[in-house]
Amino acid sequence: MRKVLVCGAAFAATCVSAVALPGGAHANSPAPTPSATVPAVPPADGPGTTGPSGGPETPGTESPSASSTTLPENGQGAPDGEPDGTVTAQAVMVTPELPKFRTYAYGKAAAQKIDAYWRDSGPRATPRPVVLILHGGYWLQGDKGGGWKYFARRLTEEGFVVMSANYRLAPKAHWPAQRDDSMSALAFIKKHARVWNADASRVAVIGSSAGGQLATQLGTLGTGTRQVRGVVALSPPNNPFLAYTDGAKPGATPSQRKLRQAVVDLMNCVPGARTETGTEAGTGTGTGTETGDEGCWPRLDDASTVTHVSPGDAPMLFMHATGDFVPVTQSTGLAGALRAAGVEATVKTVEGHMHAAQLLEDEHTYPTIVSWLKKNLKPGSTE
Repeated sequence: MRKVLVCGAAFAATCVSAVALPGGAHANSPAPTPSATVPAVPPADGPGTTGPSGGPETPGTESPSASSTTLPENGQGAPDGEPDGTVTAQAVMVTPELPKFRTYAYGKAAAQKIDAYWRDSGPRATPRPVVLILHGGYWLQGDKGGGWKYFARRLTEEGFVVMSANYRLAPKAHWPAQRDDSMSALAFIKKHARVWNADASRVAVIGSSAGGQLATQLGTLGTGTRQVRGVVALSPPNNPFLAYTDGAKPGATPSQRKLRQAVVDLMNCVPGARTETGTEAGTGTGTGTETGDEGCWPRLDDASTVTHVSPGDAPMLFMHATGDFVPVTQSTGLAGALRAAGVEATVKTVEGHMHAAQLLEDEHTYPTIVSWLKKNLKPGSTE
């Protein structure tokens, strides 16, 4: 049987490019498998949405069906054969054979789960490079599963082992819990790399929106290349305070205003909050000064990736749309700091009002990402 994938308009470009793979992709046609469908991408600020989730599909779609395992068990993960959802048909294609799939726990918290996608290989096969995906969703929502399954499957066809991680969300978990979880997921991958025939020394991270900010943090903490060999960030709010101030500007979009509040929820404090003389913050009628909540500014500085830049950080590829509600200025400043430290940094823009994983609607986005990953994860490249 063949697997027929039905894709929504928002992800149709990616589906079409999967039929005619770009240069550098696998030339051989993969074996067909049973049928499934993929939901369409909702508009970033469209009716009935709460903003982008950082995934190519509708937030809340069912995650891959598989058992959750604390530690890998002989690498025998069951392939994900569950349907992804149903939408109006916009484009039809024959998809590759499904990779092996399993969900693991990398920590004790309910959110500390990671999905693994990999291909069987012979006992003497060369270990494959790894791509870790960090989803978006304002640090408040989103999931490792539904929105990223198809993208992860495609990357396994490019020769990668793909891992997609959840992390604890605000406002229940405050910064730096999200970064701590991302680091723990990365450590879990490296510790158990042999289970998936993965090369622990060749790991890159792809982050979408809020996940992009987490990805750039992984690439700059300490000597970034000790963590990862490369970072691809789609619409990352690398400077949360800048996102906070943008959300207060006249004409700010609903998504920008939501991102402003998300920064408050993430930090558990209000930057620049008024403290009244002789009263609790914001409750009295004293003279007052703009001081901000105690401890807010150190947290904001820590969450701004540029403060961690140093020589030896991981090379980075930033991508934004020209009409992105997270503007390209969120990445140009960081890219400039990286270049000044001698680190390769590339900023690309795509025409339109897309955000995060919606950038995959552009026919050039996916091949650009794959080409960049292969360049930076090739054997023998600088660690």
